[in-house]
Amino acid sequence: MTGNAASAVLGRSTFVDQLVTHAFRTHLAPAFAHGMSVLAVGGYGRRELFPYSDVDLLLLVDKEVQGDTQREALSAFLRSMWDKGLRLSQSVRTVAECCQFDQSNVELSISLIDQRFLIGDHDLYDLLAAKLPKFFRSNRTNLIKHLIKLTNQRHAKFHDTIYHLEPNIKETPGGMRDLQVVNWLNRLRSSDADVDSSLREAREFLSAIRCKLHYKTGRDSNILTFDLQEELAEDAASWMREYYRHARDIHRCAKRQMEASEQISEGGLAKQFREWRSRLSNADFTVSRDRVFFRAPQQIASDPALVLRLFEFVARHGIRLSLEAERRVRDHKLYLEEYFASSRPLWQTLKSLLLLPNAALALRAMHETGLLQIIIPVWEQIECLVVRDFYHRYTVDEHTLVTLEYLEELKATKDAGRRRFRELLGETQDLPLLFMALIFHDLGKSDGMEGHAVASARVAERVLDRMQMPESERRTVLFLIEHHLDLSAIMNSRDLNDPTTASELAARVETLENLKLLALMTYSDISAVNPDAMTPWRLEQLWRTYIVGYRELTRDLDTERIHVPTKDEKATFLEGFPTRYLRTHTEDQIRQHMQLKQVADENGVAMSLQRHNGVFTLTVVTRDRPNLFAALAGTISSFGMNILKAEAFANQKGDVLDTFSFSDPMRTLELNPAESDRLKSMIRRAVLGKEDVQRLLRGRAKPAAPSKRAEVRPTVAFDGEASESATLVEIVAEDRPGLLYDLASTISSAGCSIDVVLIDTEAHKALDVFYITKDGAKLTPDLHDDLRSQILVVCNN
Repeated sequence: MTGNAASAVLGRSTFVDQLVTHAFRTHLAPAFAHGMSVLAVGGYGRRELFPYSDVDLLLLVDKEVQGDTQREALSAFLRSMWDKGLRLSQSVRTVAECCQFDQSNVELSISLIDQRFLIGDHDLYDLLAAKLPKFFRSNRTNLIKHLIKLTNQRHAKFHDTIYHLEPNIKETPGGMRDLQVVNWLNRLRSSDADVDSSLREAREFLSAIRCKLHYKTGRDSNILTFDLQEELAEDAASWMREYYRHARDIHRCAKRQMEASEQISEGGLAKQFREWRSRLSNADFTVSRDRVFFRAPQQIASDPALVLRLFEFVARHGIRLSLEAERRVRDHKLYLEEYFASSRPLWQTLKSLLLLPNAALALRAMHETGLLQIIIPVWEQIECLVVRDFYHRYTVDEHTLVTLEYLEELKATKDAGRRRFRELLGETQDLPLLFMALIFHDLGKSDGMEGHAVASARVAERVLDRMQMPESERRTVLFLIEHHLDLSAIMNSRDLNDPTTASELAARVETLENLKLLALMTYSDISAVNPDAMTPWRLEQLWRTYIVGYRELTRDLDTERIHVPTKDEKATFLEGFPTRYLRTHTEDQIRQHMQLKQVADENGVAMSLQRHNGVFTLTVVTRDRPNLFAALAGTISSFGMNILKAEAFANQKGDVLDTFSFSDPMRTLELNPAESDRLKSMIRRAVLGKEDVQRLLRGRAKPAAPSKRAEVRPTVAFDGEASESATLVEIVAEDRPGLLYDLASTISSAGCSIDVVLIDTEAHKALDVFYITKDGAKLTPDLHDDLRSQILVVCNN
């Protein structure tokens, strides 16, 4: 990154100064002979006005604006600023209002820390300047308290991490807002610390990025997207690592300032709690202000195991390290590297730590201090590593740490869907092994190869051997690492009601304990991809996958029977349906379907629409006709719904029962109940051939890809062994409205029948799996190439 950002922001600030003073003289001075001053506040007050930043102004008045003349003058002044292309953020305040603490508008008081006189009544400004120091002194406690609260809330929005793949360089932890927090807290505390010089390089780096972002986008844009990373740097991955190093320095400094300031602002109860926590101090460590300190940090050189005892203390009590303790660990890096370089029985110590209630907090602290990298040297290769799949939100190392935190949060979850996984967690005796598997599960991504699971296991084997982990436990950890993607792959691309899926799953996991551990690992891994990845639908699918494997591993094979129904109304309805229908539906569902069939016999089509766990299920019963499945899929998609799964059943008499599960991302049906009737009306017309589905789909806009480098190369794979009765076709393509409709139309036009469809998306990538047959049997190999070519044409449209 090159360019003089300091000169650019100072130049714009000076230019805007000229515009503001000229506009004041033209519009405000005639109406306000005295009694008004114009002040620059916020970033403008600091003379840090970035190319497209808002211009923050304080119009200081001796009394409220009065009369039409003054109000019109003020309006003309503001209009002239907007006409010059400036985005103003202004407020009109008296001296008294500026010197009055308002809990609902703390931002105003904070902005006055950086106030700067521009033009107007200097005597009025001098009055404010004389009163502000006293105001800040008398309200210092409240201002610090609210500033720390606002900063913590902002950090929480970003999961309190700097390691976002597309960071907001202004608001993300470690961004430019944290630089301002450091400055504000330092000045409120009247500290003499020269924090600005220590962060000068980081400030220059981020300022240059922000200038470039503004110039590139032509607006106040602060998101460092993948595209802009490529445009701003020749080696984007290395450049982003430099960004994270600077952001880490800023974030640490902000935390240090907040930690030093908290003792000023804490109230009586908080102080009592801190004093109570201080009783946890022991011979090695002392707890002060709810942070852990070394009693004798110099002992690290002669007793490196003291550092391990430190992190065990954190894991036991849930108390964070002081920044001083973090620095002491980093300062002894050479001693620690020498100590951990040789093989030693480290596993027993780590195992004890991982059994403690705050193990994830301790592991994050080990990462922050560099100890995790010392114990696992290959960790350095994933530190700040960006893998651009447009689905993950965090760097590889941060994603790994977040998986551990999600796993630990399960212990206290009250969410109904997650309680089932909490019970699994309570049943396992191998929690430390699961933690170790998660620590290593993505280390193989550092070599850039797609098969990272095997590579990760290979790396882990060497490290676990050096830790002297027993062979039996090592086998479990390596198994979990190598197979950590298996459950995710099965739940997304296999029909969970197909007996072959159960057999394949049981063969992969081998034991019930492995299944439990993999279910928990998959839960954590998906949850940590991004905050929205583990949807209620995925959570339910993962649990169903676990249940399928559990039943297969525990059932008595000799007890499975297919019962021939008697000749009654139910038997008549079931006649000709595949036996899979009985395995996938309850007695209540079958009765409901029989009722739908009676309505369909009279009206040509019948349907029901139900909602459960945030997912809608549409069931349609009608007579079979060409492209029926495609028409249904297209109509649902045209309504803005995201189809998650679909099943199609047909009997030998030509009756069809199709089921679609879909989500409603815009909450259209939830917020507008009448829309459910409109959707069903459109579906009825589509089934009866009275609706042009392609026309409906043309009305749904194609979402923009997150990056021009995000193009997905379509692939089509056939698997004749994944199911006993059908051929599995797995399609990966760039998602778009109507894709499922086009795929289903193509498959139907080839004379194939669709039994089951599984739909999944990762960002803008569609992962669709079809179970298809032709003339009641699997596809012959000679049909694969022709159908693949037709599908690829659709995917590339």
